[in-house]
Amino acid sequence: MADAQNDDPALLLQDFVNTLNIDAGTDGLPTPEALAGWLAGHGLVPSGTPAGPADLSTAITLREGLREAMAAHHGPQDADLPGELDDALSALPLRVVLAGPRPALVPLDPPATAAAGLARIAAAIMDAAAAGTWPRLKACQEGTCRWAFLDTSKNRSRSWCSMRTCGNRTKTRAYRARNRA
Repeated sequence: MADAQNDDPALLLQDFVNTLNIDAGTDGLPTPEALAGWLAGHGLVPSGTPAGPADLSTAITLREGLREAMAAHHGPQDADLPGELDDALSALPLRVVLAGPRPALVPLDPPATAAAGLARIAAAIMDAAAAGTWPRLKACQEGTCRWAFLDTSKNRSRSWCSMRTCGNRTKTRAYRARNRA
């Protein structure tokens, strides 16, 4: 994903949440420098934009809040957003702009800050909601995975990122538990 402005906001959110691979135990954002590189690599900030420890802390809170919100998309449509996501969103410098074809959220900070890049990720939530893809973003229900995925099934009932891997693990575990009982 080279340019966030030309890509699906849902895929940007998915990529951001998946910087932590719980199953493999790898984190794509272990340092402020890695965060700065990720933001620049996704076209959210200019190359060379610095990030600090506070930016990394906000990014991790935002990422995990998004993961919890995506997990909530398996439940009722009126489920509350996780408090962690609200905390992260309130820390980001955003404003509503009513110019152009539709209202938009834009960062308050100059474009060459990590906070502005994170604000662009937060704005992608509204863009995904406007596109109808926000409720289709889900977190895998396999407890050892929690990978973010876009549910493209007709009835929006997909539970796992991969039926072959996570669905099989879950069903095998349930089968074994039933046979032990």
